Amino acid sequence: MAELVRYRVDGRAARLTLDSPDNRNALSTALVEQLHDRLRRAAADSAVRTVVLDHTGGTFCAGADLREAAGRDPGDVAVDRARELTGALRAILELPVPVIAAVDGHVRAGGLGLIGACDIVVAGAASTFALTEARIGVAPSIISLTVLPKMTPRAAGRYFVTGETFGAQEAQRIGLVTVAADDVEPVVAELTGQIGKASPQGLAASKALTTDAVLAAFDERAEELTADSAALFVSEEAREGMLAFLQKRPPRWLS
Repeated sequence: MAELVRYRVDGRAARLTLDSPDNRNALSTALVEQLHDRLRRAAADSAVRTVVLDHTGGTFCAGADLREAAGRDPGDVAVDRARELTGALRAILELPVPVIAAVDGHVRAGGLGLIGACDIVVAGAASTFALTEARIGVAPSIISLTVLPKMTPRAAGRYFVTGETFGAQEAQRIGLVTVAADDVEPVVAELTGQIGKASPQGLAASKALTTDAVLAAFDERAEELTADSAALFVSEEAREGMLAFLQKRPPRWLS
C-alpha cells in the first residue's frame, strides 16, 4: 500500500505529512486509516511532546475523496467510512500532546475538520479555506464536532451555507486559525520549541483542560452525526452533486 501519511520524528516533535497530492490529500479510506495509525504511533512515543500535521503539494486537504464516495457505497459501508473520519478526529483531540496544523495551501470541507481538531493552527499566506459541502448536496456533519467549537457562531452561520472561500487572515479572525503567518515553518519551530520544555504530565493535563468539553460534546453527538453524514453521501442529490463536481459541470439544481 502506498504511504499516504509519512511519519518522522524531529527532536521532540513527530511530523505527520499528508502525502497524497494526486487527489489533493483527500480523505480516502487509506489516508484516514494511515493518519489514525500515525497518531497512535506518536502517542506511544514517550519522547514526543508535539505532533505537527503538515502536507505536500498546494492543498492541505481537499475533504472527502469524492471519486471514492461517488462509487455509491451501500449504507453500511458509507457509515463505516464516516466512522473512520470520526475516529481520526477524536484521536487528534484525545492525543496527550498538542497537535499543530502547519497549513500552507488550500483547505476544503473535511480538511477543516482536521484543523478544527488540532490544538494550534499556523496558516501561511497561500492558505485558503471553504466549507463546500452544501454545494454538492451534503453537509459538514461530522466535522461540525470540531469546527463549531472553534468558529464564531456568526462565521459558522455564514460559511456553512455559502461555501465561499476565505483566506488565512479571516480564518484567524473567526477562530479557525491560531496564527496567520508569512512564513509557516519558523512559527511552527518556535511553538514546538516552547512546548518541548513542558513535562509529559503537565502537557497532557493542560491540553485536557482545553479539550474535555469538546470531547464530551463530541461523544454525545458523534454517532448521530456519523449516521446523518452517511445518509447524505448515499442520497440521489449528493450523487448528482459529486458527479457534477467530478465532471466539471453545474449540478441539475442549477439548471
